[in-house]
Amino acid sequence: MSARRAPAPRALVLLLCAAEVLSMTGFAAYPALLPLLQHHWQLSSSAAGLISGAFFAGYMVATPLLVGLTDRYDTRRIYLLACLLASAGSLGFALLARGLWTALLFQALVGAGLAGTYMPGLRLLTDHFQGSVPSRAVAFYTATFGLGTTASLLLAGALQPLGWPWVFGCAAFGPLLAGALVFVRLPPAAPVPSGAPPGLLFDFRPVLRNRAAMGYILGYAAHCWELFGLRSWLPAFFAFSLALHASSGGFWFGAAALAAWINLLGPAASILGNEAAVRYGRRRFICATMLVSSVLACLVGFTANWPMALLFPLTAFYFLWVMADSAALTAGLVAATEPGRKGATMALHALLGFGAGFVAPLAFGLVLDLGGGRDSVTAWGLAFASLGVWSLLAALAASRRRAP
Repeated sequence: MSARRAPAPRALVLLLCAAEVLSMTGFAAYPALLPLLQHHWQLSSSAAGLISGAFFAGYMVATPLLVGLTDRYDTRRIYLLACLLASAGSLGFALLARGLWTALLFQALVGAGLAGTYMPGLRLLTDHFQGSVPSRAVAFYTATFGLGTTASLLLAGALQPLGWPWVFGCAAFGPLLAGALVFVRLPPAAPVPSGAPPGLLFDFRPVLRNRAAMGYILGYAAHCWELFGLRSWLPAFFAFSLALHASSGGFWFGAAALAAWINLLGPAASILGNEAAVRYGRRRFICATMLVSSVLACLVGFTANWPMALLFPLTAFYFLWVMADSAALTAGLVAATEPGRKGATMALHALLGFGAGFVAPLAFGLVLDLGGGRDSVTAWGLAFASLGVWSLLAALAASRRRAP
């Protein structure tokens, strides 16, 4: 019986992108239902944001372990374990969540599951790719995160009439399918040795000494602050705006669907952004996109009372700029990673990025509360402005450094 072979390059990319979408069915379930659950459980905006952030806290805590282990063990096994965690988190939310504390626990479990699928999935791509991995393949994989977000939002919106437990219960099946797909279709692969004696599992010192990699990692953290803060609160923002215009007949789509359509723009923006970065220079392009997105962040929230026919395209334009540097940052990291340090480098990349993703929704909710509450346009404007702070600082800092 012949040994199982890795799929051809295109089939490999499609396989891992499909698994990525399936593994993310629970990713946006809570943000899509945030207005409903905030009212149902009588939560403040800070508490609602904390539940959103708990997802990324789980991701942040699990990342060093799950991604770091890919330097020592077959990545498929880590991926399968993580899919089981994500499924358990969604199912637990459906059956047992009763308020703030139980919601925090199960959101963190779903986030821990993603920690073992997203970056390990990228590792599977780079380990099984025949020949050198082009930045375009990395761009397609990272851009698929947007498709996963869109699918999760659409699933939540479609199932919401059945009740919120059904949304989370059905979301539990996606990761199980993703784990089975990866484990069955990909052959086992031994980690690539670094040539150095095995170090501590959590030893990031070699990565911290890699200045080129650290530049992309810190830029990714600023990017994730803005992106995940936006994704966590976008459905609630649209729900607020739609409520302001309810007397005029409303709009064709609900808040979750509007957020889903905007997230659908992400993959194209990310892929085209990477192509532009290759053509015009990665550092220059990333700095420019961060500057533009930070300016737009200071404008969008204050337009919550605009008609949706104007607010939606403006928000979509803002989202395009937020997403434009996503693949460029990760492709730059892959190019700057030292052989044998993939797991540790990707772990730190994800740890800081999703760590920012943990704090950003909470900070957004806190600003929303302090600025006047969720019924104030000014409060939404200030909360959106808080999203662009780190992108602005990262762009200014990077523009002062010489390219490595």
